[in-house]
Amino acid sequence: MSSLNDKLAAALSSREKRHIRRRLPVSASPVLPSADFTSNDYLSLATSSTLRTTFQRALSTAPQILGSGGSRLLVPAPAHVALESRLERFFGAEKALLFNSGFDANVAFFSAIPQPGDVVLYDEHIHASVHDGMSASRVDSSSLIKFPHNSVAALKRSLRKLLHERDDLRDGRASAFVAVESLYSMDGTFAPLHEIVHCVEELLPRGNGYVIVDEAHATGIYGPQGRGMVAALGLEGRVLARLHTFGKALAGSGAVILTTELIRDYLLNYARPLIYTTTLTYANIIAVECAFDMLENGSAEALAMHLLDLSRYFLELLRPHLQSAPPELLCLPGHLRVDDHKDPINTPSDPSFPPPTPIIPLLTPHPHSLATHLASLPQPLFTKAITWPTVPVGTSRVRVCLHAGQTRDDVKKLVDGIVDWVQAWLAREKEVARQWLNVAEGEGVGVWMESKL
Repeated sequence: MSSLNDKLAAALSSREKRHIRRRLPVSASPVLPSADFTSNDYLSLATSSTLRTTFQRALSTAPQILGSGGSRLLVPAPAHVALESRLERFFGAEKALLFNSGFDANVAFFSAIPQPGDVVLYDEHIHASVHDGMSASRVDSSSLIKFPHNSVAALKRSLRKLLHERDDLRDGRASAFVAVESLYSMDGTFAPLHEIVHCVEELLPRGNGYVIVDEAHATGIYGPQGRGMVAALGLEGRVLARLHTFGKALAGSGAVILTTELIRDYLLNYARPLIYTTTLTYANIIAVECAFDMLENGSAEALAMHLLDLSRYFLELLRPHLQSAPPELLCLPGHLRVDDHKDPINTPSDPSFPPPTPIIPLLTPHPHSLATHLASLPQPLFTKAITWPTVPVGTSRVRVCLHAGQTRDDVKKLVDGIVDWVQAWLAREKEVARQWLNVAEGEGVGVWMESKL
């Protein structure tokens, strides 16, 4: 075996020993929508007969459906231009620019837009694509500054420190970018967008502070007609850029950055993930158009309302059971442990903010055991064990993702499966304790203590 192979195999072996080696999921048969608690198909549009029929009809009449011919800068793409114009109107944005994925869009923006001498402050839970974009940027690594998750106080401290140290930030010659997600994919937490925007505007009154919001997991679910949390909170004119993806709730592929005409033009000239790749196929564009038809005609809104109702129901069923479970075995994150969590600062008109979330992490040091148990039930339920390095050490979890195509009965089966796992785990621990007690009583405490050492 070559030296390269030795090193690669050793790295994989290390992950195997620590139970963090990634593998592609395998299923002997298709996963039924009612049993899918792991995909990002939040509105169940990927299995929607309505969307499927609309898409097939649109394909049959479209002048072009195969391929795209190359990069956006190489060939004209009238269908792509038309979709961008539609998205500008739908989201109330100055300009829209399509990308092949949300990952590409984040890398493109953060590698190209922040200039030498600028600073980027980012939430510690920001997506890996933002990290890759920042790493490829011309911003000095010392000016890439992490702040604790959703902590506006920490963001303020960092900005104040920078302003104290740097004349160029105070007088507007340098810019500060703040990168957040509206809904975080691993925790199901909402960014305090009102507070963040107000903080940036207050501390950088010369207008050289810019908020960038990744709406990947909020698109289609929140805000008027599914326009996202920025629109729900009326912040469209106060953030520099929004990222919306089509591959999650909208059952398509690709993403869009909503921003200014100047930044769009700059990205066309400097964003390598856009310039040096073949753009989305015409079939991709048609699928996205069909999904936005459902957003605009209100049918997706009904699905979103049902989805959030399922989230409330899931927590209502699960919370009482978790009260009797050891929190070190299984618990909800803090923001989901009580049902009266409110954040009025973020809410101009809706006293129920933050809204329910379809992303519900079940924190446990044994995520693979819980996921395996649920998949081995007579009617298998599919969830995903999430461990470091995807999430911080000590926060392993099974991430539950609910979907609009599911029913309350489907959710109850999931809760029953979770409770069954907890009870089985506690029963095993009780049996082990009983066996040790028998050893201690039968052979003496000394022998028992020696066996424990």
